[in-house]
Amino acid sequence: MENIEDKLTLTDLDKLAHKYHAYVKSDGRGFRRKARILQSIWREEQGYRPGIHKGPKGERTLGSRLPMPEAQEILSNYLTENIRGGVRAEVLDPDKSKEKLYAKPRIFNDLLSSQPLCFNLFGEMQLDLRLASAAFRQLSNCRLDSVTAIEFEWSPGKSDPKYTNDRSAFDVYILGKTPSGGDAFVGIEVKYHENLQGKASKNERYEEIARLMNCFKPECQDQFMRSPLHQIWRDHLLAGIHRLVGPFEDGFFVFLYPKDNPYCSRAAASYNQCLTSVDTFAAWTLEDVVSTIRNHTSDQWIDNFYDRYLDFNKLDRM
Repeated sequence: MENIEDKLTLTDLDKLAHKYHAYVKSDGRGFRRKARILQSIWREEQGYRPGIHKGPKGERTLGSRLPMPEAQEILSNYLTENIRGGVRAEVLDPDKSKEKLYAKPRIFNDLLSSQPLCFNLFGEMQLDLRLASAAFRQLSNCRLDSVTAIEFEWSPGKSDPKYTNDRSAFDVYILGKTPSGGDAFVGIEVKYHENLQGKASKNERYEEIARLMNCFKPECQDQFMRSPLHQIWRDHLLAGIHRLVGPFEDGFFVFLYPKDNPYCSRAAASYNQCLTSVDTFAAWTLEDVVSTIRNHTSDQWIDNFYDRYLDFNKLDRM
């Protein structure tokens, strides 16, 4: 039977997607399509050529991708020279990146990838810990008084049975001090256009840590073992055991996502309902983080970040 959508007139959003080589049918007509178009518009505004997608039907131009190896050579996926310097040190240095799971070439050529987004949002603050301290003091409601280091794709011990005994890592790891001077951390999982679908992994250590953390409703166990909550749960468990083993005076996990991503917003709400305590979990939106950073700096990079990733009104204006 013919899909009725095939007979519909293209919407303005579809036309815009085709114009910028950003039409991917599986995106649907919601947030994922808008995010792909927004990234494609940003690429054209910067004067970068579109990349190529190789699929079962052959190659085609894809506006939300950059051409390789050029994207890796000039690091065109990144907003400032400071951020590009951080990527060279973190990703291109074989010693520093040895144990880290950077997805290559996506970290260089995929404009939608959340790994480049992490560097574009936190890379400048990695060099400006005064700004990072002010921002995270506000974001954490003063649970963190100061930030002493920012790391990317960081784990306290991958495949270490003392922790989650898997390859889980935080996209961004914030190390700092509490108001009383104790050690504290924030482990962050960052999403952009993702729909949180994926295979669940089984690990006896997960249930052991869950019992130690004592903040999960037993009736939600089945939900934790499947999408869309499974990855959130695994990262939350990593933060929980890291806090206990540390030991840390304070520490918690943050799920960070755009407010208009319906998959992430629904998952965050569902996950909150499965907790008996939110002491070790928080859901923040990218918009709130950007707004908080703007409270403490007038530097252009944060406005450029908003323009690239979050200014969806640009689609309406076009």
